[in-house]
Amino acid sequence: MKITIDRAALLKPLGHVQSVVERRNTIPILSNVLLKAADGRLSLTATDMDMSIVETVACAIDQPGELTVAAQMIHEIVRKLPDGVEVELDTNGDSGRLTVRGGRSVFTLPTLPVDDFPAVAHDDLNITFAVSATDAKMLIDRTRFAISTEETRYYLNGIYLHAGQNNEVQVLRAVATDGHRLARVEMPLPEGAAAMPSVIVPRKAVGELRKLIDEIDGDVNIALSETKLCFTFADTVLTTKLIDGTFPDYERVIPTDNDKVLHVDCKTFAAAVDRVAIISTEKSRAIKMTIGNGALILLANSPDAGSGREELEVDYNAQPLEIGFNSRYLLDIAAQIDGGEAVFTLADAAAPTIIRDGADDSALYVLMPMRV
Repeated sequence: MKITIDRAALLKPLGHVQSVVERRNTIPILSNVLLKAADGRLSLTATDMDMSIVETVACAIDQPGELTVAAQMIHEIVRKLPDGVEVELDTNGDSGRLTVRGGRSVFTLPTLPVDDFPAVAHDDLNITFAVSATDAKMLIDRTRFAISTEETRYYLNGIYLHAGQNNEVQVLRAVATDGHRLARVEMPLPEGAAAMPSVIVPRKAVGELRKLIDEIDGDVNIALSETKLCFTFADTVLTTKLIDGTFPDYERVIPTDNDKVLHVDCKTFAAAVDRVAIISTEKSRAIKMTIGNGALILLANSPDAGSGREELEVDYNAQPLEIGFNSRYLLDIAAQIDGGEAVFTLADAAAPTIIRDGADDSALYVLMPMRV
């Protein structure tokens, strides 16, 4: 194989594929990226056996071919080459090594046999539909902060994606929870998604997809079965295994009889929480909200750090209430509210609280209180 490609054009797909590769691998071939040059394009493939990514880019081909090379090594080399240089990738006959040339730099890297690289299997992904990149970002951004990191509850280690109904309107719904907070966001059901199975998309795949679509303006094509999910957009294909587990009945967690409603300016509220949280202990991050008479008082106390207090004007006409929350969880939810107003629907100090964006009813957040 012998190709020439602009450094910037090569660096972007290398950055994408190398992030899929696990830093520590007991199987050497899984540390490598598969490079294939043919028909004026270079294809780059990486996998960790649960997820794979294939990205293609245009290049000048002197000799087509394929090889595998350490993904993070070649990425670091290309990243540190000077801007604007042409990069030449060349395999020298039977030496089994790849020569990387850029400007005055020359590197020689070992390769591993292409036959050892795992084949990327494409199951019969018979459900297909498309969502805009904007909607895909929204579904991810408004839910992924609530994904559990507790490995023993593996079925919570991802986003639950499924078709549902809201007032007889068909919707595509994304849900994540860690047992302390829950995020649910929905959008109109795309054409072709009505028969989709309910699936749990793993946390790592969610993170990789979000990075990949950051600069995409078009559609993200989705194909899935009960065990695999494939995202296709621009020159990239990301395929992931799904979490084999049953997501809990989250509807049971969403209270339906909360009768106390609090309206507060979200930015002012978030800034006040952030300041008061300076005092809260690192372990609990607890703050107390005292609500009544059109005012919200935020309190934090620590045996070592002292106390903090903030008072805000709010719209609240129900019975006075004291309730405690984890300040970090409050800030995570507040960060998802784009409108000016956050709406809290509360019951009592022990019941879950619903938080919504006053200007957008597509997202709903449930937060469990804590003793303060």
